[in-house]
Amino acid sequence: MKLYGSTTSPYVRKARVLIHEKNMPVEFIVEDPWVEDSPIIIKNPLSKVPALEIGTDSYMFESVLVVHYLDHADGKSFTPRDPAGYWQSQWWQALGQGIIDAGITRVFETRRPEEKQMPEKMAREEQRIARAIDLAEKTMKEGSEFLLGNRFGLADIVMGVAMQYTDFRYTHDWRSRAPKLAKWLAGVAARPSFEETLPPGFVKVA
Repeated sequence: MKLYGSTTSPYVRKARVLIHEKNMPVEFIVEDPWVEDSPIIIKNPLSKVPALEIGTDSYMFESVLVVHYLDHADGKSFTPRDPAGYWQSQWWQALGQGIIDAGITRVFETRRPEEKQMPEKMAREEQRIARAIDLAEKTMKEGSEFLLGNRFGLADIVMGVAMQYTDFRYTHDWRSRAPKLAKWLAGVAARPSFEETLPPGFVKVA
């Protein structure tokens, strides 16, 4: 298999972290979906990354689907099998995905010409992120190494990528009001899968 994407995309990074954790034989190929005549269009008509090649002219796209496929491709899922654990994992993944989406929307707004930027739009996305962080902090158990039980899983991957993307593109002091979340992230971020997939230019926040 081959994974196509950029080194800064949190959507791509979710898949890269999972691939690393599973030690899967998936080649990572950097391709830019934004350039004119991007080769990504051939793999994904939506011209978005990641795109996962699973066979000749056969691709999976959209990060949720790509990660879901990779999670089950080797028969060793990182998602709990019991109904309660499964839906708790999905809940955390949805929260993390929402943080990523809000962060991406905010970044795109900051890249518009200054006279065309909408401060109220950026503020709305920042409020989404703040509410999601507050909910994560409220939901987390004190001293938890992982989000679900005693096993690292997809919930940790998606939330970990989401919080590090927040540090990367929307650097601000969220840790002072979310100490449990901050402590959990420090542990997850120290894993080789996170260390070795950090986006270029990322500066760690203590």
